[in-house]
Amino acid sequence: MDRLFIELYLDEDVSVLLADLLQARGFAVATTQEAGQVGRTDLEQLAYAVSQQRTLVTHNRADFERLALEYFSSGITHYGIIVAVRRPIHEIAKRLLTILDQVTADEMTNQIRYI
Repeated sequence: MDRLFIELYLDEDVSVLLADLLQARGFAVATTQEAGQVGRTDLEQLAYAVSQQRTLVTHNRADFERLALEYFSSGITHYGIIVAVRRPIHEIAKRLLTILDQVTADEMTNQIRYI
């Protein structure tokens, strides 16, 4: 695969301010709003992230853990899910930057990380 840099897709419950903060640091971040995916189901959100080879960032732990298990059981690849506990946006950005600086896109494939 040889994908080095993680590209993110923010679920619709994640503040778009997070995209601005990360983009200012040079990272590729797409939002649900920009992608025209507002109001889609969690399954559709993950499928969209997969179609774009992006790691999905969400606050919705339960649903996306279940979807990741379904993908795993079905042998379907996803490009990572990062579950962020609701915190001040700058704290979430700091935690995401740690992952973005230390983990490759290939290493993120089929993984769930918690921040």
